[in-house]
Amino acid sequence: MTISLDRDVIEARRSHLERARVALKERFVGIDPVIDELCDAITVWFVMPEILRRPVIVNLWGMTGVGKTDLVRKLVDALDLLDRFVEVELSNGDGTTYHSSVASVLARTGALDGKPTMILFDEIQRFNTLDSDGKPLTTTKFADFWELLSDGRLARRDRSDFEREIADLGYTVRDVQRRIARGEEVREEPIGPWQAQNLITTFGLTNDMEEMSMMLPNEVIPLLRQALVGKQMFAPIDCSKSLLIISGNLDEAFTMAWQAAEADVDADIFSAFTSKITVVDIKNALTQRFKPEQVARFGNVHLIYASLKKSDFEEIIRRQLDLVAATTKEVFGIDVTLDASIADLVYRNGVFPVQGVRPVLSTIGDIVETNLVKYVFDALLSGATTIEMRYDTPGRALVATIGDRVVRTAFDGRVDKIRQDALADTVANVAVHEAGHAVAYLALFHLAPLQLRAKVASSYVGGFTFPHRLHETESAMLDKVRVLLAGGIAEELVFGPAHASIGRGADREAATQVAIDYVRKYGFDAEFQANYAMDMAYAMDKSATDIDIEKLMERLVADTRQLLGEHRELIVEMSQELAAAGELDSGAVAALAAAHGLEAEVRAEGFLVAHPYALALSELS
Repeated sequence: MTISLDRDVIEARRSHLERARVALKERFVGIDPVIDELCDAITVWFVMPEILRRPVIVNLWGMTGVGKTDLVRKLVDALDLLDRFVEVELSNGDGTTYHSSVASVLARTGALDGKPTMILFDEIQRFNTLDSDGKPLTTTKFADFWELLSDGRLARRDRSDFEREIADLGYTVRDVQRRIARGEEVREEPIGPWQAQNLITTFGLTNDMEEMSMMLPNEVIPLLRQALVGKQMFAPIDCSKSLLIISGNLDEAFTMAWQAAEADVDADIFSAFTSKITVVDIKNALTQRFKPEQVARFGNVHLIYASLKKSDFEEIIRRQLDLVAATTKEVFGIDVTLDASIADLVYRNGVFPVQGVRPVLSTIGDIVETNLVKYVFDALLSGATTIEMRYDTPGRALVATIGDRVVRTAFDGRVDKIRQDALADTVANVAVHEAGHAVAYLALFHLAPLQLRAKVASSYVGGFTFPHRLHETESAMLDKVRVLLAGGIAEELVFGPAHASIGRGADREAATQVAIDYVRKYGFDAEFQANYAMDMAYAMDKSATDIDIEKLMERLVADTRQLLGEHRELIVEMSQELAAAGELDSGAVAALAAAHGLEAEVRAEGFLVAHPYALALSELS
């Protein structure tokens, strides 16, 4: 069959898509590459859907709050596709929906008419088909989702399903007849609009819904039986001209997502790490939730969101504050000026890099809008037409100039208050712990850590030392364990073993995991060369390796204690400066190390710590 496409129509569609691309970039901050990739990926579907023989599948992956769902909704709006857009959330649990198939969900929306339709499958990580141990889950809900991804066809229900619908109506008719035979006064009721719509979509009827809703059950049954005569009723539903957008959060790929409550990690560090995530990482993460053949059906178009940079958060805050000022002017006729100190206050208290934009918007409401309401009311009563707001950081107060009158409001940001409440003794303890990590990192990798902090807005994390990305090798894994152990050992060296804190708990757990992989998984220990990390039919006796792992940990503890002992003076001075400032950047850490004879490079967030393999290979004869 020859398909005739009008060039003017194609050009109009293409221009429409380009206008949408521009509009999305004006609306969103920090995701221009994703917008470009998305618009490019859907070009064929939007411009020439007539030529499609299978659905276009696009995957969006990222941490929460980066704008995955909102981007799709705004794209739909920009392309004027609201009447051809369906959102679906699949679940392998009982849930609250009565739907058990994708076909039934789409049938309710009228999206099974063969025309181009955009379908968003959101929060797909909740539809995992493997449990945490990699074992298949026993679920039969939404099994046709995989058929849809495979070839764009959805199987219709079995004949027995249609017969059941007819039998239900027949039971109603017979019940009425029995009651009439008993002499009861019975008023026959029409099937109603809900059941009429259900039967029209289920049986593929062309009847008018309003007209059919007034029909009695005994009038509807012949229509349904007639519909069953044709074989078309049982032919697969063609969704080949659909755009399937799959969206979700994959913590297995975005391994920093566990730090969701940490407000003090530099947003640029998060962004640099997440920008290195590749399609291979995504597919590896998917294999932990889905069967291999199911992962293949997601296709190869995977758009990956990096977390937002510091400048992105700053731009979002600026836009939102401008919006607050503009809205106040429009509604009340009052000119509002928000000082840069207000934006700084919002950033300190509202930016949790892993949580995206939502906490920022909430914090603007909490800090700015809540207090501005009081100032606007004051201005309306006094006849003032201007309000200027700033934050007095030393005085911990919001300062509003309303007309020519100044009003001070004592105010602590919620996260600022947590930081200020940190006890000096606790901060000193944390500072030594983090300095231990930092010094070991300096000495072993000859790099200054990306960020070193001892005062954080958290009741369960004392501080952190942020490393670079590491290409793991035999020696790198051992050094990684030494760095992890160094925090607790530094506390012992400075304060004595009796006063070392339990802050080492998570470090030792992580160190043990690395040591276990070193022995059981990678065979770096000469005593155990088989893979002891496998399960099921290939499982080895893991307990055989326990003594060797413990001896390895003992050796690494001794190595680390000796290493830190050689740099005790640097640990003490770094701890003192860290406790006083709360945070040290890479440059400050490197300068301190240099003053103590320990040279270290300062490298940006995206730097990969790796052996110079290329040089070594080139020098071989």
